[in-house]
Amino acid sequence: MESIKGFKRTKYCGEVSLEDVGKEVVLTGWVDTRRDLGGIIFVDLRDRTGIVQVVFDEKMGEELLDKADSLRSEYCIGVRGVVEKRPPETINPKIKTGEVEVRAKELRIFSKSETPPFPIEEGINVNEAVRLKYRYLDLRRPDMQRNLMFRHKLYQVVRNFLSQNGFIEIETPMLTKSTPEGARDYLVPSRIFPGKFFALPQSPQLFKQLLMVAGFDRYFQIVKCFRDEDLRADRQPEFTQIDIEMSFVDVDDVIEINEKLLQTIFGEMLGIDLKLPLPRLTYKEAMERFGSDKPDTRFGMELVNLTDVAKNCEFKVFADAANKGGSVRAINAKGCAAIFSRREIDALVEYAKNFGAKGLAWIAVESDGLKSPIVKFLKEEEINEILKRLGAEVGDLLLFSADKDEIVFDVLGNIRLEIARKLNLLDKSKFNLLWVTEFPLFEYSEEEGRYVAKHHPFTSPMDEDIEFLETDPAKVRSKAYDIVLNGTEIGGGSIRIHSPEIQKRMFKALGFTEEKAQDRFGFLLEAFKFGTPPHGGIAYGFDRLCMLLLGLDSIRDTIAFPKVKDSSCPLTDAPSEVEPKQLRELHIKVDVVR
Repeated sequence: MESIKGFKRTKYCGEVSLEDVGKEVVLTGWVDTRRDLGGIIFVDLRDRTGIVQVVFDEKMGEELLDKADSLRSEYCIGVRGVVEKRPPETINPKIKTGEVEVRAKELRIFSKSETPPFPIEEGINVNEAVRLKYRYLDLRRPDMQRNLMFRHKLYQVVRNFLSQNGFIEIETPMLTKSTPEGARDYLVPSRIFPGKFFALPQSPQLFKQLLMVAGFDRYFQIVKCFRDEDLRADRQPEFTQIDIEMSFVDVDDVIEINEKLLQTIFGEMLGIDLKLPLPRLTYKEAMERFGSDKPDTRFGMELVNLTDVAKNCEFKVFADAANKGGSVRAINAKGCAAIFSRREIDALVEYAKNFGAKGLAWIAVESDGLKSPIVKFLKEEEINEILKRLGAEVGDLLLFSADKDEIVFDVLGNIRLEIARKLNLLDKSKFNLLWVTEFPLFEYSEEEGRYVAKHHPFTSPMDEDIEFLETDPAKVRSKAYDIVLNGTEIGGGSIRIHSPEIQKRMFKALGFTEEKAQDRFGFLLEAFKFGTPPHGGIAYGFDRLCMLLLGLDSIRDTIAFPKVKDSSCPLTDAPSEVEPKQLRELHIKVDVVR
């Protein structure tokens, strides 16, 4: 293998252009393809910027041609040569460098390559486990390189905007205290303190609040966070957040600066002029209209409340739900009665059962009348009112859910998304952003038998709802807000509690004893004694934001070295067993039941 010494790159492959014709360049990269036409060899040389064609000609000597003849895909090489204009008939309009080629004068082979386990090319159809095992090869592919360079640029856009708007980037600790109120912590044993553990941060929440107490007014950090939870396409055990906190603000102030940040991101990354202000929905309105607190507004199919119509009807399922504190709601899948078969409608009924439904009532509006198992239980005036409210026309399919509100919302919210997928209504080139505000402060956990924080225990209640903290927790709304893009939450935050008294009342409402609150959050409560400013902030899922802006289906395609579904790393085979000596030093005994 040859040395790089005295062989300094002067140009990236994808940057060679007509302006370089007649100039000598030194290029480095990997052999993408090689073509031998007898007496002349063409090599497509690839680096992170693209591909350029290199020509090895027998006129430059047999030794150089023989050396070029030994090249194979993914050899790592360097070339010195002169840029020439391609003959018109050989111009390749598909690549950026298609009007030029490099006539080689010198070739260095830095290292050879075995045959890769999959082609290093765009859009390959290869099992993801194989791609992740050989991630360093997967990352050579042009689409993966574009993804990571997009991510790099997004980092810079965010940093520049926040810096220019008075935010200070401050790092917070990676080894911190376990506060198990959300997802499971990743724990790190302490060698110095036997039996005690650090936790990797689920977010820098408490530290950024302390920075506000410290007077740093506007803070941000692009930070790694960790949650020991099951994976989905848009989740990872370690992920990146854009973390922001501000002092002397209320909800409108935080939303205003973040809308400008989003406008800058969309403008600089996608060339889209984002119109401000963005729409806002309260949590209550979002649930009632879309059955979701992260509504996808790229299509209609909104929920319609029919509870009052159903109260006195003879269809027992509807009447029971309407008269026992639940609701009856429906959506109109426009035109679907004409295109969905009975089997497809039955499949929707089965799909609804995944979300707690006992069934899914339906009415198909056809030219010769209504077809449905339920119309015989409905009076003519009830049917007419239902058709009117749903704006029903011939060809429409009306779908109904009747149960507790939370089940009805979950069922119809997911059914509308499933139908949108079937009808190809989820256009990835369209970007619908909106804020969801006034979330409930608490939600009841059947598992724990108590109220838990909907977001986290430092979220401020709405001023007018503070009086209900002890008497009616379910009624308390919060100063919390999520930013939603195409039905996916990309960020969320809140105005924080800055009053020690209200923070103590919040802990009490969550069932914390004074001792438990002091043990877990005593340092925060102590800090609040020393003049805490009103403050609030937001955190964005950076990986998820990249995924959506790039129109991808998985955040794994925006992360250099991601984990898979069981939180393991196919590349490094982590997690793995460690030496007994390491365990002894940490005072840990492993007792695994297999």
